[in-house]
Amino acid sequence: MRRIRYCVAMSLDGYIAGPNGEADWIVIDPDYDFAELYGEFDTYLVGRKTFESTGGQDQGSMRGVRTFVFSRTLQQSDYNNVTIVGDDWKDVVQSLREEDGKKDIWLFGGGSLFRSLAEAGLVDTVEVAVIPTILGGGIPLVAEPSSRIGLRFEGHYVYKETGTVSLIYSVVHSPEAS
Repeated sequence: MRRIRYCVAMSLDGYIAGPNGEADWIVIDPDYDFAELYGEFDTYLVGRKTFESTGGQDQGSMRGVRTFVFSRTLQQSDYNNVTIVGDDWKDVVQSLREEDGKKDIWLFGGGSLFRSLAEAGLVDTVEVAVIPTILGGGIPLVAEPSSRIGLRFEGHYVYKETGTVSLIYSVVHSPEAS
């Protein structure tokens, strides 16, 4: 089964975006290999707000990568390069996990989408790059209200130039999640 990985940057005080969705506070460490990271995925799962704040339609243009946008308001007929996922999201995500393939699925954005997928037992890892800044408010890592999500530490890496700390956890799935 293909893994779903929530890979996200977060401020030290727990926000994945500023109060207006801004991401200008995210520092890019020169030692971080984005090409390697992108090569690990062939499917992106994106919430509507993240989709809209990162350029919308253009996200589906990466060769060999499929983008699924989770929304109750967007219409598939308005988008050619992405798949809009509505009320049947659990079935869609489960079928993506069951596809043959060696690459993982990147849960790219949205604390609300993460919460929903994690509560349904559909997230395998949480990989957080903690950026050394305090925003004082914004969009939290997990949207409230949320159930408890158990994690098991798998590893870490410190990027010395920027002070970013990458933390990797596997999700401990509870029997009641599904």
